[in-house]
Amino acid sequence: MSDKPHQNLAVIGHVDHGKSTMVGRLLFETGSVPEHVIEQHREEAEEKGKGGFEFAYVMDNLAEERERGVTIDIAHQEFDTDEYYFTIVDCPGHRDFVKNMITGASQADNAVLVVAADDGVAPQTQEHVFLSKTLGINELIIAVNKMDVVDYDEGKYNDVKEQVSKLLKQVNFKSDDATFVPTSAFEGDNVSENSDNTPWYDGPTLLEALNNLEAPEPPTDADLRLPIQDVYTISGIGTVPVGRIETGTLNTGDNVSFQPSDVGGEVKTIEMHHEEVPKAEPGDNVGFNVRGIGKDDIRRGDVCGPADDPPKVADTFTARIVVMQHPSVITAGYTPVFHAHTAQVACTIESIDAKINPSTGEVSEENPDFIKSGDAAKVTVRPQKPLSIEPAGEIPELGSFAIRDMGQTVAAGQVLEVNEK
Repeated sequence: MSDKPHQNLAVIGHVDHGKSTMVGRLLFETGSVPEHVIEQHREEAEEKGKGGFEFAYVMDNLAEERERGVTIDIAHQEFDTDEYYFTIVDCPGHRDFVKNMITGASQADNAVLVVAADDGVAPQTQEHVFLSKTLGINELIIAVNKMDVVDYDEGKYNDVKEQVSKLLKQVNFKSDDATFVPTSAFEGDNVSENSDNTPWYDGPTLLEALNNLEAPEPPTDADLRLPIQDVYTISGIGTVPVGRIETGTLNTGDNVSFQPSDVGGEVKTIEMHHEEVPKAEPGDNVGFNVRGIGKDDIRRGDVCGPADDPPKVADTFTARIVVMQHPSVITAGYTPVFHAHTAQVACTIESIDAKINPSTGEVSEENPDFIKSGDAAKVTVRPQKPLSIEPAGEIPELGSFAIRDMGQTVAAGQVLEVNEK
């Protein structure tokens, strides 16, 4: 482990805009992937007729992804800059992989948005920016990528910059704070060193921009909240739940409770990056073993917290949502799937309590009959299966969610209040 502060970084953007290549390039430039590995990938890529995919292969290490040339799962990779120790959450850009992108973005502190200079803002760019904002990402660095494809044309760069700034304003991101960098992940322009190909640009390189990010304040004082991503059985240890600590600390010897499965026990061991550790903090991805807990007692979507103050389980909750895209209208009784932290649960919108002006946050209509794309609203929600969720005002890390239906993200939102079971 590094003694530098840790950040989780999401890399988001439209499919084919060069996200995986950018990540591979970052890992290569920071010495996290040795030269000979890239060489190996280069040979493999050329054999498959995918020359130029060698950097992407660093991330897309699932065989299926290499055959298809798209990113499916979220891969975790680490690299160090002068200021930080980063874990990259590479978020897939493909439509059908948006739910993975949601899981990735909801784990990140900051994000790099990759937008291709030859393509500009594409549908997925829009969706990812919107989700990042709703899921609580603070700062975006925008890599205007594939500058080599547009012959390093400053006009093209400024066009894309304008398109993205407009998009950021729409979703209330502070667009003045956003850093834009003209890059070519493939050629390496402005990633770790300023490029001679863009004499018109005098801003930071991508790595400098990452170094300039503000350090997130770790929520160590809050209660422990650890959403479970997977549960493994490991010989010699037993059942090992795996997840990322959102708030609080996890110590060996702690008594913990898993909700909504409602089981608990004492923490025997904690493992991080294949090393046993006595304690873990927010942002750490851990595997841990709890005395008396079997593989079938807990599942993905459970949240681990202190036994004497367990995570909330919602009977109903009120939330503020923004409808991104819905083919018709949303009325009371609508039951889509809510993606909150690592849980995916069908929930019914019991009532639409108020329509909200998305730019001011003020109520524009009480108890409307329906809401549609572009509307923001306050709603009351009833989960169809037990769901552990927290008010965003108390534990923001567990207070946001995305709503999916018909293979797309229809809305996203934040929890205002939880009425416990």
